[in-house]
Amino acid sequence: MTNSNSAVISRRNLLGVFAAGIVAAAPTCSGAFGLLRGAGDIRRVKMYSGRSGETMDAIYWIDGKYVPEVLKEINHFMRDLRSDEAMKMNPGNLDIIAATHNLLDVREPYMLLSGYRSAATNAALRARSSGVARNSLHMQGMAADLRLKSRSVSQMARAAEACSAGGVGRYSRSNFVHMDCGPVRHWGG
Repeated sequence: MTNSNSAVISRRNLLGVFAAGIVAAAPTCSGAFGLLRGAGDIRRVKMYSGRSGETMDAIYWIDGKYVPEVLKEINHFMRDLRSDEAMKMNPGNLDIIAATHNLLDVREPYMLLSGYRSAATNAALRARSSGVARNSLHMQGMAADLRLKSRSVSQMARAAEACSAGGVGRYSRSNFVHMDCGPVRHWGG
């Protein structure tokens, strides 16, 4: 007897099954950034957007290579929601985000507050807040503002700073951490 509900196997579905198997088999590693620098087989980001309601749980690196199709999905997810513009996000920033998440040893996804920002959006935010940089790395696809319910700003910032791979800003009053792949520096309280 045949089943009338035939499954369509696409490259995307096959990659998803393969990636899920790798995640299930991956060992836990407390030195997450060392894992991301070459010893690991996968890199993953887990986020949701409170503004759009979208979620992202994506393996974007497998066996030493970024997965172009997944990076495109991440670019769309991290777009400027005010202008609906997307930009190619710097994979180095994704690596910092993923390493920080692993160091924090949480299952909870990040809440993405801001990824890419158009120049117009950045100017509008700058007009309302002194905490927005004129030449923000958000406009170059090199930064993200993130929050976790289960971790404090201080805990998140310390984990990001431990990566020694970019800028880390603490915004305790607004309850988020800025992570970027620019020069190594830190600020805020």
